[in-house]
Amino acid sequence: MRLALYEPDIAQNTGTILRLCACLGVEAHIVEPTGFPSSDRAFRRAGMDYLDRVALTRHVSWAHFDAWRRSQRLRLALFTTKAARSYLDHRFEPDDILLFGRESAGVPEAVHQAADARLTIPMREGLRSINVAVAAAMVLGEAMRQTDGFRFE
Repeated sequence: MRLALYEPDIAQNTGTILRLCACLGVEAHIVEPTGFPSSDRAFRRAGMDYLDRVALTRHVSWAHFDAWRRSQRLRLALFTTKAARSYLDHRFEPDDILLFGRESAGVPEAVHQAADARLTIPMREGLRSINVAVAAAMVLGEAMRQTDGFRFE
């Protein structure tokens, strides 16, 4: 299982997600540019000492990331408020990439078009969105449950 962030712009959320990936043994990918330097205090504080324990790959652009994932033949599941299908109705596979967009703007249409699945987290009407770090934890938990990913050696 892999978790990817598209041009994240909030350091604390990115640090929290990288900490989640470290704890669960999940590869993390960041599609740059980010809205903050990796030396940012808030980023380091949220990630704590877990940042050295995460398998992190940075991709210089969306084109670079998409070419890499296609060369590896990996499915891309995009999580967006613009989807109709719930992540709870999706069948995850162990090598999926779970992609989350920018907190401020989501992802552009080209990213939507490249995704193999566009999924959403069901929530109450009239509310905009769930914090990206919380959303990532919810989805990753379900994906790992489905794929028996909680077996650590």
